[in-house]
Amino acid sequence: MAKNKKVNSCCESGGNCGEPKPTVKSVSTSLKFKDHLGAWKARWGIGRMDYKIEPVLYAVGKPDNNSPVLVSANYKLTFDTLRKNLVGLDCWLLILDTKGINVWCAAGKGTFGTDELVHRIETSELSKYVSHKKLILPQLGATGVSANEVARRSGYNVNYGPVRASDIKEYIDAGCKATKEMRTVKFTLWDRLVLTPMELIPALKITLPVFGVMFLANKFAAKPFDKSDVASNIGAILAGTVLTPALLPAIPGRAFSLKGWLLGLGCTAGILGLSGKFKRGNWLLSAGKLLLYPAVSSYLAMNFTGSSTYTSPSGVNKEMKKALPFIVGSAAVGAALTLGIHLFGERGKTK
Repeated sequence: MAKNKKVNSCCESGGNCGEPKPTVKSVSTSLKFKDHLGAWKARWGIGRMDYKIEPVLYAVGKPDNNSPVLVSANYKLTFDTLRKNLVGLDCWLLILDTKGINVWCAAGKGTFGTDELVHRIETSELSKYVSHKKLILPQLGATGVSANEVARRSGYNVNYGPVRASDIKEYIDAGCKATKEMRTVKFTLWDRLVLTPMELIPALKITLPVFGVMFLANKFAAKPFDKSDVASNIGAILAGTVLTPALLPAIPGRAFSLKGWLLGLGCTAGILGLSGKFKRGNWLLSAGKLLLYPAVSSYLAMNFTGSSTYTSPSGVNKEMKKALPFIVGSAAVGAALTLGIHLFGERGKTK
């Protein structure tokens, strides 16, 4: 992907003549098979936490001392998305150490922030490569960076580029002026669906042992678990991790926890209805499941707030404080009823 390019004198590409330059990595705008494979694996949570690059200064094409400086995160999926949109452009890429987290999330966590940006400007010796004092940052990183503080501490001025990397060339060609379209955050169905595997896979991993417990419990349970129980588990997971993100704009309410709970309730009620569990004599068990599984969907849906452009860090914290007590309480009561009736039976059940 990248190779070292050492410049012995600043006279060769601008800067203060006579001062030696540090090593810079030259990077291609063409993605190879391993890059596409790595992106697919990261989407599905395989090696996701270690999918990062070295946070240094990179050269795209043949940049000189007047070439633009783009700032991004060291999450490789973000880095690859940016560089593949820089075909035909000569520029510098200043990569921050965001601990392998994308720009949007890293800005919220503080790793794509003022201190890291100033530090990276200094350690990369950026002033030896460019004669101007302009940086182009992704718009979604604005929450983590104080432009005034960066200018005061480093002398570099921050310009916020477009939301999408696909607009970066047009933005630069227009003299670093963004149109309203470039500033508009779009969170389309596809944008939401590509994020779902990161929540779906961990949830399924936790569910597999649950199925094992069901199987073992059936050897002595008064009311054995059946296909409807398996369907209810899977339905709750899919409602929280896939259906809620997919249908996000259409589901009533603003809170992700409420949206997930509504879909979880619908899925659970539908499964109970189709399996005949609403028949007389199953009311208490049905009530337990209606308390348990929508709570699971609600919790899983709330996890998606960290991937969404719909929320802010403060909004997420506020929702969690309000929703978690209800989720935990509902799940606890529902689990106690469901497990208790399966293991010990339901008194007064009418056949």
